[in-house]
Amino acid sequence: MSERRSVVVTGTSTGIGAATVTALAGHGFDVWATVRRQQDADRLIDEHGDAVRPLLMDLEDHDSIRAAGETVTAAGPLFGLVNNAGAALPGPLEYLPIEVFRRQLDINLVGQLLVTQVMLPALLAEANDRGNARIVMMGSIAGRVTGPTLGAYSAAKHGLVGMTGSLRAELASANVTVFLIEPGAISTPIWTRGGAAAAQIAVPPESAERYAPILEAAAEMGRNGLENGLPAEAVADVVLTTLTGEHPPPRQVVGRDAKIMAAMVRLLPFRALYRLQGTGRRS
Repeated sequence: MSERRSVVVTGTSTGIGAATVTALAGHGFDVWATVRRQQDADRLIDEHGDAVRPLLMDLEDHDSIRAAGETVTAAGPLFGLVNNAGAALPGPLEYLPIEVFRRQLDINLVGQLLVTQVMLPALLAEANDRGNARIVMMGSIAGRVTGPTLGAYSAAKHGLVGMTGSLRAELASANVTVFLIEPGAISTPIWTRGGAAAAQIAVPPESAERYAPILEAAAEMGRNGLENGLPAEAVADVVLTTLTGEHPPPRQVVGRDAKIMAAMVRLLPFRALYRLQGTGRRS
């Protein structure tokens, strides 16, 4: 690029976020990278030098989000925001503690909007000065099709689809373009962390038999994602082309499995989908 432009990427300690920082820094962007721990901030500086400026931010700490927005805005215009940070908190909805459900929405939906709000002054300044700015929302194929034990996660990702559509319409006249990326199974630590969280949800003995095949299907999905999912770099490449391409599509599905699932949810009846997920009726 002839002139360096700045991008904020959230959730950069591991996985898609870390890979996106590497891709953007390698392409000449100045990257604001949010992490929750100082040790991750120090590691990013060691790896990327002055191309990366870490920000300590936690999606559950709204004051930290507002402080990050003030820091970025004070530094000048912002070309891009990649809302990547998130978490998976799985468990059967019948027994999922309501505070866990609320926390899932706060992290993966409410937090995304607050980050966008606090970064918009800098994004609008960039769009006014140089004609355009871009926001990339990290969705999921779970925003199109819902699997067992992922009800809370899917609710947040379905909500993100609607919120992204509204933001796209609202910000178009200001030359801030909003995109949604929907990966399928990606080999990242979210599967390990999600499995550990699910193991803490207690299913009473009287329901154990009913939930046994559902929980096993969900566990198998997690193992498959960790072992056979696309590398995080594949999604990072899509983020890079979304930020640098002339006319990238507003909504992109990433991964062969995600593209197949997106097609199936349009073409197959729900009973067929349930059977494929191992959750169909027993009689």
